Amino acid sequence: MAVRKGLGKGLDSMIPEQIKNSKDNNEDNVSRETLININEIEPNKTQPRKNFDEDALNELSDSIKQYGIIQPLILQKMNKGYEIIAGERRWRAARIAGLKKVPAIIKEYTDQEIVEIALIENIQREDLNPIEEALAYQRLIQEFNLKQEDVADRVSKSRTAVTNSMRLLKLDQRIQQMLIDETISSGHARALLGIEDKEKQHEAACKVIESKLSVRETEKFVRDLLKVKEGKNDTVINNNNQLVYRDIEEKIRSIMGTKVSIRNKQNNTGKIEIDYYSIEELERILELFQGILND
Repeated sequence: MAVRKGLGKGLDSMIPEQIKNSKDNNEDNVSRETLININEIEPNKTQPRKNFDEDALNELSDSIKQYGIIQPLILQKMNKGYEIIAGERRWRAARIAGLKKVPAIIKEYTDQEIVEIALIENIQREDLNPIEEALAYQRLIQEFNLKQEDVADRVSKSRTAVTNSMRLLKLDQRIQQMLIDETISSGHARALLGIEDKEKQHEAACKVIESKLSVRETEKFVRDLLKVKEGKNDTVINNNNQLVYRDIEEKIRSIMGTKVSIRNKQNNTGKIEIDYYSIEELERILELFQGILND
């Protein structure tokens, strides 16, 4: 089993200069790697990441069994035991692997620094879902009075990226869950932000999933819905008809086993085009029609 990408990176590469420089660089502040009993370690309750992929953890556990933990956990001493600042995923995988002790570095950070480091580690490894990432940005801004520019600087992202991420929190809670479940993408979600009414927003999201719309199709779908609000009813009727025709296309395609296109006109007339790619396939389609007619 290959080592998962990112295991060999040092945490220094993930911590901005503002955090590194917030501690005196004298010998008293140097922390050395040590082995800590795994049962004395607790996860950080304020960790931005809430969802851990089970298959990915098992894969990492297999890697740990073979190679050990390459990058030590970063811990903070508590009244009883230790709290994870960075490395919860490694800690969970180590428990699955049956390790009794894990390599760790004991540090002391402020609450703000702990949130920043956990956020940076997860973003660097693309471990957060879009809602977890947005909530972490929101916490840095609300609890620690940071500006969006400050947050962007700390996580090495543009201010626009941080702003777009946080906009997702304006979505209906049900759509946020769709994002977490990866039922829709961030692109779909941002398109749905154009609909202010939460109930209609959710209805539109369900239609997007049902019709398997691309991000671009979703953007057009939302624009058409907004035009209806302005009184342009013909647009939404035509748009809804397109969704109906697309659904019918899919049903005929599943029956025929080949590409099917419906060319509809504005008066609800049109034609159906069935593609074939050989004489044998044309004969198969003919036999299919004959079978339907004989039933």
